[in-house]
Amino acid sequence: MSEAPHTTTSTEVPVHEVEATAFGLTAPAWIALAMIVVFAILVWKKVPSAIGEALDDRIAMIRNQLAEAESLRKEAEALKTEYAKKAKSADKDRDALLERARHEAEEIVAKAKSDAQALVERRTRMAEDKIAAEERAAIEQLRAAAADAATKAAARLIAERHDAATDEKLVDQAIGEIGR
Repeated sequence: MSEAPHTTTSTEVPVHEVEATAFGLTAPAWIALAMIVVFAILVWKKVPSAIGEALDDRIAMIRNQLAEAESLRKEAEALKTEYAKKAKSADKDRDALLERARHEAEEIVAKAKSDAQALVERRTRMAEDKIAAEERAAIEQLRAAAADAATKAAARLIAERHDAATDEKLVDQAIGEIGR
């Protein structure tokens, strides 16, 4: 569908709008003039230089913060390196301590075994010595009992077989042997 061209009739009159003016200036001109006055006041009060100084101060502060952050980063890296070395050293120390503790534990166990073996041997010797002493005491007691029994038996036999004449003969013989 096509549109019909707009045609104007002779009865329509073109209308011109008239802009309002004050002191011969239109609204856009007043806006421009107000902007110029604002900029002039800003320049007269040195606002751009104040803004520049504020920005420069801010830039300097940010640079200082960056420098401080860089130095803190370097310190942190140095601390990290130092602690890494300390951690490695601590690991080596720990391993050395563990190895020394194992070695000492092995020595303690070996010493305990040898001490226990020596104690067992000593106790065994003591028991054997005690048994031997008891055997000797039993033998001595048995000998003493046997000697006593033999003496009593001999005394009984002598009493039964000897009379006074035989006793006199034995006493004389004993005296004769002493004299020699």
